[in-house]
Amino acid sequence: VVADSETATILRVKGPLEFRCQLDSTDGVCRNVISRTFETLRCQVKSESCVLAVCDSPVIIWPNKDTYATPEEITPSTLCEDLYQWIRSGKKSTKKKSKRSLTMSVINLRLMVEVTKPGPVSAPILIKAVQKSHFVRATLPVDCVSMYVIQNLMEALTHQLTEMEKVTLENMKGMTLLVPEPVHFLLPEPKGLVTVVYPTGVPDSQLVTLRKELHQQFELPDDRPYFRRSNAYRFPNEPYKDGYLRNPHLVLTHPTLDNGKVYLVQGIYSYHHYMQDRVDDSGWGCAYRSLQTICSWFQQQGYIERSVPTHKEIQQALVDVGDKQASFVGSRQWIGSIEVQAVLNHLLEITSKIMFVSQGSELASKGRELANHFLTEGTPVMIGGGVLAHTILGVAWSETTGQIRYLILDPHYTGAEDLQVITDKGWCGWKGPDFWDQTAYYNLCLPLRPKVF
Repeated sequence: VVADSETATILRVKGPLEFRCQLDSTDGVCRNVISRTFETLRCQVKSESCVLAVCDSPVIIWPNKDTYATPEEITPSTLCEDLYQWIRSGKKSTKKKSKRSLTMSVINLRLMVEVTKPGPVSAPILIKAVQKSHFVRATLPVDCVSMYVIQNLMEALTHQLTEMEKVTLENMKGMTLLVPEPVHFLLPEPKGLVTVVYPTGVPDSQLVTLRKELHQQFELPDDRPYFRRSNAYRFPNEPYKDGYLRNPHLVLTHPTLDNGKVYLVQGIYSYHHYMQDRVDDSGWGCAYRSLQTICSWFQQQGYIERSVPTHKEIQQALVDVGDKQASFVGSRQWIGSIEVQAVLNHLLEITSKIMFVSQGSELASKGRELANHFLTEGTPVMIGGGVLAHTILGVAWSETTGQIRYLILDPHYTGAEDLQVITDKGWCGWKGPDFWDQTAYYNLCLPLRPKVF
C-alpha cells in the first residue's frame, strides 16, 4: 500500500529499464540468469548513478548520493507536498498546512542512469568471443508510486523489480519471456493506492487465481472486481482520450438538510448526452444516453470489457430479445426504463430492479429506497416518465424530516464538454422534489452489481 487517500500528494516515477541477458537451453540455468539480471537492475536502482528528473521542472535528484539534488533546497527529508509546492512556485513552501485539495497531486519523475562513471577515464578494451546462445532483450516499463519522501520511492522501486522477477519466472515458457506490467488500483479506505504486477498479454480471465489471492491479501470481498485491468486507477494528470467528461458531479456542493445524509454513485462514469458521437438524437435519444452512462459505469468499474453500445446496437438488442420489430433499428423511437432493463440484461448480463411510481409526487417518499440503492449497489439510476429520461446519481435524504434532493445528470444537454457550463447551468446538479411532474408516472431502472471479482 503506497497511498492512503485520493487527496494525497504522491511521487510517481516511470522509465524504461533495459533487461538484457543470454540464455542457454537448460531451464534451471536460465532461471538463475534471469534472477541475476534482475539483481543487477536492483543494484542499478540503488547505485549512485541513478537519477530522478522531475518532469517539466529544473529539479534533478540523485536519490543515493550525498549530493542529493539540484536545487539545494530539496533534501532527503523533503515531503512530497513541499516538493510539489516548490515545483509550482519555484521555492519551498513555508505556509502552514491547510486542508488538502480535492484531488490527488502527482509529481512525475523520469528514471535515468548516468552514463559517465566516476573516476579516471580508461581506454576501451575489446574482447571477442564466439558462442551460441539465446539473447533476450526487453524493456521493463517501470511505473512506481510512493508517498511522503524520496526514500520510500526507492524502496518501492526495488520491491517492484522483485515483483517483476517473480512474474517473469512464473510465466516463463521455454525461451519466451512475458514482460511484466505494473498496474495501479485505488482500493477503499484505508487501503488506498496499490500497485500489482501482471504479465503483459495475459487476459484477466486467466488471472482469476492471482486476483483471488489479492482479494484475500487485502481483505476484500469476492463480489467486486477491484483488480481487473479495466479498473486501473487513472491519475488526475492523465486525460481521457475519448472526449467524454467523467464524474462532473464531483465539483458540486452537497445540499444541507436537517439530519440529512448524502448517498452517491460509487466509482466512475462518463457523461453521455444529446448530439455526441455524431448522432443527432435531440428530442428522442435521452433514454439511450442515460443507458450509455450506465454502461460506462459498468465498463469503468471493471465489470464488462465491451465498449459502450451505440444507439443502433441498443435498438438491435431490443429486436434480438423480441421486444421490437426489425424496423425499429435505425428509427428515432423512444425507449423507456423497461427497455433499458432488457438491454442491460441482454448485452451486459446485468440484472436490474424496476421501481414503479404512479405519479411524480410519490418520488419524494422513495428516499429510503434510493439511499439504500446508492449505499449498497452504487450504480447510476435511469428514470423515465412521459417523454423524458434522466439519470439519478445520488440523493440527499433526511430520515427524520423526509426532506430529499436528487442529484440529476441530464442527457438533454446539447453543448460541448464544458464542465463549468454543465454544472453552472444545472445540467448536472441537485434538484428538489418539484423537478418531477407531480402528476406523471415514472419508472426507475436500478441496475444491480453482478457478484464477480
